[in-house]
Amino acid sequence: MRTKSLFVALGLVLVLALVVSACAPPATPVSEAPAAEQPAAEQPAAEQPVAEAEPVTITWAFWGSPEEAASHQTVADAFMVEHPEIKIEVWNQPWEDYFTKIQALWASGDSATIPDVAFLWPTPKYAAEGVLENLDSYIKDAGYDLGDYWPGLLESASYQGSVYGFPRDIEVNVLYYNKDLFDAAGVAYPDENWTWDDLQAAAEKLTIKDDSGNTTQYALAMEGGKYAKWVNQNGGGILDDYVNPSKCMMDDPKSVEAITFFADLMNNGYAMRDADLSQAGGDAAVFSSDQAAMIIQNTSRVSAFNAAGKNYDVAVVPIPAGGQRWNGAGGAAWVMSSGSDNKDAAWTFLQWLQSDGGGESLYTDRGEIFPALQSVAESPAFMTDQPPANKQGIIDEAAASGVGGFGYFPEWDELNSSVISPYLESIWAGEANPAEVLPEMCQQANQFLADNGYPK
Repeated sequence: MRTKSLFVALGLVLVLALVVSACAPPATPVSEAPAAEQPAAEQPAAEQPVAEAEPVTITWAFWGSPEEAASHQTVADAFMVEHPEIKIEVWNQPWEDYFTKIQALWASGDSATIPDVAFLWPTPKYAAEGVLENLDSYIKDAGYDLGDYWPGLLESASYQGSVYGFPRDIEVNVLYYNKDLFDAAGVAYPDENWTWDDLQAAAEKLTIKDDSGNTTQYALAMEGGKYAKWVNQNGGGILDDYVNPSKCMMDDPKSVEAITFFADLMNNGYAMRDADLSQAGGDAAVFSSDQAAMIIQNTSRVSAFNAAGKNYDVAVVPIPAGGQRWNGAGGAAWVMSSGSDNKDAAWTFLQWLQSDGGGESLYTDRGEIFPALQSVAESPAFMTDQPPANKQGIIDEAAASGVGGFGYFPEWDELNSSVISPYLESIWAGEANPAEVLPEMCQQANQFLADNGYPK
């Protein structure tokens, strides 16, 4: 009985072993297992190199000499150090070719050749043609501070109430004076209290003529194109409205008086005639050679006079008794092409160009511009120990900036070149009397405005 029970028990164990064996998966020899089937924790992950993104390339267009182009390239290089994700390619042309060639690029419609960012003047003309990007939305999204610009300056880069560009600088015209020539003539240096009468009295003493009555040393050299300085100081005007004009204001008695004041300085031999000034090489040349004791010009002359070691300073331009200080708010602007394929990158560059610590500071630090931004003008970039000593006089003129020097409508250049300038040139040449020809000029200007649908 006991033997029979043992055999029965052994049989049950054998049956169970066979059942378990049949249910288990077949074993794989360890030596034949492929490496890929090893547990993940036992195999280190391979490190994959991260590919660097290619920088976005934008084209930057500007006019200028090789020296000016080198200066702009320095600015571009500084930007690319701060923004390696953007590459700047420059497109530089001489002034006389720039506008024709850039218009041809826009006309082509080829986004591969259209400049993304460009230097331009006058902005309203090109904005009206549709080739410029409206910057309003970019300004709003970035919180860009327009309040840092000098009064009235952004008007020169706006069209129909929208901003289309950022002026790089502002043309602040101040009175440069040669201290040595003033000392020799026994004339006190000009200050903020000088009036037109003071200027004329000083001019009589600073002018030197030979025995034949020909002027050998002029008191003043000033480009005829800056006539709006006198007109607006005296409360006159060129037009009744500079965006949507209805009539010419150069026949207003205050405008006539201002033009007569400037013309008389020339007619008396105290100031160089416009054509003679141009033939002599411009105001920088006659000031540097002591042919003129004073010039009225923007800050672009500072670097040259400093390099030449001139003993000079600057002052605010004298105003008429009861008049007002005034400076024309204008300057060529950086703009973005509406046909750009890289507008985000273009905006990044544009915003950096017009920033304290960016392009504005770099240009100002080298003495190439008087900055469009008030913060930069009040920074060490402008307030240096280099001449001129009276930098506050420049700031005071800039603070008096406003519209009134030119029109902010597309046809302004044509009106100016075809009607206004020819009449004024005849006055500067001593061939016409302001009181007689300015009313005639205004008649033609008014007809031009009417023919072009103004006021709109």
